[in-house]
Amino acid sequence: MSKNQHDTTQDKPWGGRFSESTDAFVEEFTASIRFDQRLYKHDIQGSRAHARMLGKAGILNTSEVEQILSGLDEIEQTIENGGLEWNVTLEDVHMNIEARLTDKIGIAGKKLHTGRSRNDQVATDVRLWLREQVDGVSHELRRLQCALVDLAGREADTILPGFTHLQVAQPITFGHHMLAWFEMLQRDYERLQDCRKRINVMPLGAAALAGTTYPIDRNYTAELLGFDRPARNSLDAVSDRDFAIEFNAAASLIMMHLSRFSEELILWTSAQFDFIRLPDRFCTGSSIMPQKKNPDVPELVRGKSGRVFGHLISLLTLMKGQPLAYNKDNQEDKEPLFDTVDTLLGSLRAFADMMPHIQPKAERMRQAAMQGFSTATDLADYLVRKGLPFRDAHEVVGKAVALGVETGRDLSEMRLEELQAFSGAIHADVFAVLTLEGSVAARNHLGGTAPEQVRKQIQIARELLGQ
Repeated sequence: MSKNQHDTTQDKPWGGRFSESTDAFVEEFTASIRFDQRLYKHDIQGSRAHARMLGKAGILNTSEVEQILSGLDEIEQTIENGGLEWNVTLEDVHMNIEARLTDKIGIAGKKLHTGRSRNDQVATDVRLWLREQVDGVSHELRRLQCALVDLAGREADTILPGFTHLQVAQPITFGHHMLAWFEMLQRDYERLQDCRKRINVMPLGAAALAGTTYPIDRNYTAELLGFDRPARNSLDAVSDRDFAIEFNAAASLIMMHLSRFSEELILWTSAQFDFIRLPDRFCTGSSIMPQKKNPDVPELVRGKSGRVFGHLISLLTLMKGQPLAYNKDNQEDKEPLFDTVDTLLGSLRAFADMMPHIQPKAERMRQAAMQGFSTATDLADYLVRKGLPFRDAHEVVGKAVALGVETGRDLSEMRLEELQAFSGAIHADVFAVLTLEGSVAARNHLGGTAPEQVRKQIQIARELLGQ
């Protein structure tokens, strides 16, 4: 070793075993401090609880615990003020904080790691961080749900064409459509709450993989950190990343739903549909075409769903070949997980901010609902009530629709005599069921699109939201 070459093994907590310094490229390649420094609050939070537990167990004395807690407080403040220079030779957030603590308080700082390993430490940090993120995502989900319920209430009577195969199928109400989105997000919310239960299990105390010989009190540490319980198996505790995969799966479902919402908003703002108006502040223009108003927020959310799906596959692939217990592979769990949370929170916030300001174009939607013979099923139901078998009624209506296609008229625009030519069961009262309002009002049952049912469902939704 040249006199200008620094032996970095002297800086490392595991350096005693090694006779030469780490290759500079390998040091950079294996370090995680570039991205795991965002766990600093949760690392310090876990260290505080661990120090208090060591004190309670008599492993540290009162003075040492106080020094550690005071030193951690100072370090947290330094980091928040941007005053800590992260050192890549110390590899990760845990060793950077521990080294700074030892510099500050001396021997007591070196004692903090008693009874734990970086393996259980990082697993605990990630769970603490992800638990907090789940709560943040849940909040944004609720904000978006509130916006949808409010919009549904304002537009409970507004007619919108319902589609299957992207063809006009039956008239529905705009409020009913918004509540369909609400229901998707409600399932997403419930999945997150269920996922949180499995996140909220504490690995700390599992140490490297087999536990520790010290008389630690894991239940006490779990209580201090707000975990439901400690992990029951030390091998599983340090090697489990199921909770992160489960969260990413839940996040993928949310992004899939947001992508579907985005697709509809993009279609609805097009000149061909022209069903809604998006606020200018959620759109951009074209550098060459001055008439353009592009729905960039929905388009970006639709696009961002792919990266979250990719992260799910990345995490599944990361874990699929690992033997027990901890392996360095697990360092690769953080960047996909971090990016998933960032992408999901940003997408939800954009939607929650945008949806209250959506302006439906009621007359344009009504005109669209008049196209495509959207009340054809209502005519078939009318004939069934008059005594025709459904298949016969289906054939009668099909012939009436064929006449409409030939003459360019909706069923409601035909004369009574024309309709009666297809079936003598048709009488003057048929026109009550051929109107758009009559069609939606007739579906007055649980889950139906009738305005009365929409308002009932809004009340149920508000109860779910605690409003």
